[in-house]
Amino acid sequence: MQMVQVILHKVSIFKSFSPLSTQAEGWESGKNCKVYTFSKDGTLFAWGNGEKINIFNVTNKGLLHSFDLPKAVCLEFSPKNTVLATWQPYTTSKDGTAGTPNLQLYDVKTGTCLKSFIQKKGQNWCPSWSDDEIICARNVNNEVHFFENNNFNTITNKLHLQKINDFVLSPGPQPYKVAVYVPGSKGAPSFVRLYQYPNFDGPHAALANKSFFKADKVTMLWNKKATAVLVIASMEVDKTGASYYGEQTLHYIATNGESAVVQLPKNGPIYDVVWNSNSTEFCAVYGFMPAKATIFNLKCDPVFDFGTGPRNAAYYSPHGHILVLAGFGNLRGQMEVWDVKNYKLISKPVASDSTFFAWCPDGEHILTATCAPRLRVNNGYKIWHYTGSVLHKYDVPSNAELWQISWQPFLDGIFPKKTITYQAVPSDLPSEEPKTATAYRPPALRNKPITNSKLHEEEPPQNMKPQPGNDKPLSKTALKNQRKHEAKKAAKQEARSDKSSPDSAPTPAPQSSAQKTVSQSTSGDPERDKKIKNLKKKLKAIEQLKEQAATGKQLEKNQLEKIQKEKALLQELENLELGI
Repeated sequence: MQMVQVILHKVSIFKSFSPLSTQAEGWESGKNCKVYTFSKDGTLFAWGNGEKINIFNVTNKGLLHSFDLPKAVCLEFSPKNTVLATWQPYTTSKDGTAGTPNLQLYDVKTGTCLKSFIQKKGQNWCPSWSDDEIICARNVNNEVHFFENNNFNTITNKLHLQKINDFVLSPGPQPYKVAVYVPGSKGAPSFVRLYQYPNFDGPHAALANKSFFKADKVTMLWNKKATAVLVIASMEVDKTGASYYGEQTLHYIATNGESAVVQLPKNGPIYDVVWNSNSTEFCAVYGFMPAKATIFNLKCDPVFDFGTGPRNAAYYSPHGHILVLAGFGNLRGQMEVWDVKNYKLISKPVASDSTFFAWCPDGEHILTATCAPRLRVNNGYKIWHYTGSVLHKYDVPSNAELWQISWQPFLDGIFPKKTITYQAVPSDLPSEEPKTATAYRPPALRNKPITNSKLHEEEPPQNMKPQPGNDKPLSKTALKNQRKHEAKKAAKQEARSDKSSPDSAPTPAPQSSAQKTVSQSTSGDPERDKKIKNLKKKLKAIEQLKEQAATGKQLEKNQLEKIQKEKALLQELENLELGI
């Protein structure tokens, strides 16, 4: 059983069977709910109702503790449910004296406050624990302070570098690793370094180092096995004026000392970067719209390019076998669900006006929602199967708003990985066909034929792995030039045909094997002739699709499947003509 947790003006937890239907009893906290969180394993639940912070046991529905923290706006459990961290905005007194500590750490078992700190910034407010809670770390005055075994009265180690701006602990068991970011100043570059706890001293203590310019801030992403870090370096302002979103670069740093700049083939912002749970590949969504999405391996070589499309986010399933590319926010909510192993498109659902997305821990269901304050109208959520079926839909009443929603977490391994299916699962809800918006046409053109001119050049998906018989795949530039050359060649042949006089027969263009087969004579058997005629029609249609693909047009999934059947159709036609 999974649960979906919803904040309206009160906290409500809904049981999710199939479909999600009933509301669990005893989970209301008043009308001023501001924040909630689950523990990592989903057994504990904490929320704030504007007066108290309450800790609830999900299993037996018992209230464990209540703390008088009316101003708390952030909550977080430690990985093994030992500590609950709470944070409220820092305030000073009117006479300018220092304020009271605003970061509290509570023992979940006893309810006592273990330690209070002053934490002025809300960004990265929460201490970071290792998964086994042996160590815990905080960034204090440009240093990283380490505590052991949740004893916060003694600092056991310090990582001191000049002006440490951010750090991230590695996931998983020992040995513990930490990535730290130091911004550049006075012409010096910024850098990210990887260390292994507690080896911080000495000129060769760092496991790896990567320096770079053009970075106001960074986002550091460890893979699940803690062998490498991806660093998204961002500049708030693009000095060249090319992008409103500033400028971003993507860097790769491994614990074995290797580092690289990830070369992205399209200019523009980096919208999202995510690791696969297998830790051997990652997906980046980047470039001016329509954006590109590409999977890279640990050598930072492209493995598969999903082409271009209206997307700005990527989400791997918990098991890593399915990838969703989505366009949320200022985009229409189009989603592409891909089978990562075979690089096949599973479905293309549309979740309009969505501001939130989350995979269910079972790796089969998806949650999308429209939440306040991003959008204050049409709030609600939907639960999908990855094949595109909507299994449940909930619309918030017009006098209420949806502020937060999430799946109940579960530990890894609870849900087994299942075989991917391509056929949409049945649903009791009627299918919702998205309304296609037609482009505006001025009055003078409304009675004229619609041309197929496009504002942006579309790029189809392509496998970047070396194919049998090829040393390496063609680069993006080479593929683009090849398509342009083929398009020009086809245009010249068409122009030559149009200019030729009626008396003179035009020089025929070179024919493919399919075209040659189509032009051959048929047999004398009427039944066989009928089959031959139908096969020739299919082959001619395939040839037209191949010509469209050569000019750069992006084909649909069913069209690509037709092209793959060409060899079998040719063999069948040959057998019919030979009378086999």
